[in-house]
Amino acid sequence: MKKIIPSDLSKILKEKRKKIDRIDRKLLSLLNQRLRTSLEIGKVKRKMGQKIYDPLREEEVLRRLALRNRGPLRKKDLEKIFQTTMEVCRKSQKITTLK
Repeated sequence: MKKIIPSDLSKILKEKRKKIDRIDRKLLSLLNQRLRTSLEIGKVKRKMGQKIYDPLREEEVLRRLALRNRGPLRKKDLEKIFQTTMEVCRKSQKITTLK
């Protein structure tokens, strides 16, 4: 078995961090796409006279995601991430509605 030396570990760490940086860029792009789509939904809701907040829809989203999740992300963490994401989208829809 090959012994791992500190310089090898530093290289591994650097590569893993680069991978995280690439993933973060993709997540950022996807979050902005989601928000843009959410803003479009807010405009449609306003024209239809519907409220921005739809708790049944948000529950449906969380339930659907929980069923698709294969981990290692825990259900409670998944819910926290998406509840926060939906809250940001909701607030942005309301701000856009006020303009």
